[in-house]
Amino acid sequence: MEPAAQILIVDDHQEIRDLLGRFLERHGFRAIACRDGAEMRRELKITRVDLVVLDLMLPGDDGLKLCRELRSATSGNPDIPIIMLTAMSEDTDCIIGLEVGADDYVPKPFNPRELLARIKAVLRRTAGSNAGAVKPPHAYRFSGWVLDLVRRELTSAAGVMIALTGAEYDLLLTFLERPGQVLSRDQLLELARNRIHGYDRSVDVQVSRLRRKMGDDASPSPLIKTIRGAGYILTTDVEQT
Repeated sequence: MEPAAQILIVDDHQEIRDLLGRFLERHGFRAIACRDGAEMRRELKITRVDLVVLDLMLPGDDGLKLCRELRSATSGNPDIPIIMLTAMSEDTDCIIGLEVGADDYVPKPFNPRELLARIKAVLRRTAGSNAGAVKPPHAYRFSGWVLDLVRRELTSAAGVMIALTGAEYDLLLTFLERPGQVLSRDQLLELARNRIHGYDRSVDVQVSRLRRKMGDDASPSPLIKTIRGAGYILTTDVEQT
């Protein structure tokens, strides 16, 4: 069983990001949301992404410019599948999107089920061409711990399996994908698969529970360290297997 495909949603409307993210996750995908090109670039540097859903009308660099950028040989992601979202119904806009490298397009307002079908179709179509790409990790190893992404299980150095809730699993995975990076509470709210809801304090509660389960709360050198006024950081090295 392979880890779920990761879909990067780039849209400046938070409601669309949240609704689409939750919808995709209910259908077996892992969704990551960005509001503009700057966030998209940062995320692509640190996260494996299987497909980008890219809005045409964005603040700053628009979707066409970002699509050209992704398709350039120097981007590091020239073969990543791209589905363009556009509020414009003119055929010209759709044609331009395809000409600059998009694999498909869906006009707004869109039916989430149609977009889901397009995503599955594009992933099937591009699976063969990406056969030689680097395979996604099946597990993360850190300080004796192992997080199995296939079984969604966390095991300690002593071989003890630690039961995690869905929110705790996604929170830990978010840290493991970004070791050594300070993550604000707002970033964690958005990155942890939308399972942590509400407000900053809810992030603190989930981090506290995760630390307690891992025995990290009483450690003089915690794996997940609080950075006052900034957020949290995973302080250990991480190995992908």
